[in-house]
Amino acid sequence: MANLTMPTPLPVAEFLAAVEPPARRAEGIRLDAIFREATGFQPRMWGPSMVGYGRYDYRYESGREGTSLATGFSPRKGALTVYIMPGYADFAGILADLGPHKLGAACLYLKRLSDVDETVLIRLIRAGLEDLGRRWPVLPD
Repeated sequence: MANLTMPTPLPVAEFLAAVEPPARRAEGIRLDAIFREATGFQPRMWGPSMVGYGRYDYRYESGREGTSLATGFSPRKGALTVYIMPGYADFAGILADLGPHKLGAACLYLKRLSDVDETVLIRLIRAGLEDLGRRWPVLPD
């Protein structure tokens, strides 16, 4: 079984320009700049709403394999969703300094970008890529 979220040809700038409401759009544009700085990668759309930076190919012992974005975000209406693959198990110290957030399996939910420390967010993105790179080669997309 493969990952169904795959790269798409939609230009990232076009996607971000269409994000509503305008405040969330501005946060998406700022997150793009943060991720570019943190990763050194150019963004690419994954599925209809995920902005990804880098990619990795995986194959688990179960036989499941696929390709996924290495890190990224989605500027959803309810919260900004930040993807740090494969999860947050080793990042408690960084998360303690980030600011208000909620955690999912491999997602970080932020109500407002202005509520978090952007320097800490950059540290978290880089730590997530380093952690991922110990498991799978991370490639520019």
